[in-house]
Amino acid sequence: MRKTFVMRGKTASGLTEVLNFGKYKPGYAYRITELLLWPSESVGTKEAELVATITAAKTFEDPANPNFNNDGLIAVSYFNVSNDPAYPKASNQVINDTYMITQNLILAVLDAKTGAPEAVNWQCRFESVKMTGAEEAAVNYKQFAISDGS
Repeated sequence: MRKTFVMRGKTASGLTEVLNFGKYKPGYAYRITELLLWPSESVGTKEAELVATITAAKTFEDPANPNFNNDGLIAVSYFNVSNDPAYPKASNQVINDTYMITQNLILAVLDAKTGAPEAVNWQCRFESVKMTGAEEAAVNYKQFAISDGS
């Protein structure tokens, strides 16, 4: 089994995507190691303020106002391109790479600049982690409790 893999796509601003982990091998969990954003229109001629969240809960976390107290929030990313010198280009991500993923995740994206928002290109990198049966049961229970809202 490959150790790392990538999921990527292009999502319209304000919408969500399901990152499907149902097809992956039992006995393994996955850790997110990267969440990158990139504008879908030409950089340098347009402004963009892109944000994204990845959530392992029943509902998505608002990418423009993420709540870091949400146990299901496992990744956020920010990418800014601006012609205004007061807002220089910036990019960063916050990843909970200790969260073991065994169920589907929700990716939410937003272009927060005023005017016509653009779609957001995104890329996530994951790493597979072999688990024992007891570890898998504990991880599945934790993720179920978070996604169930308990």
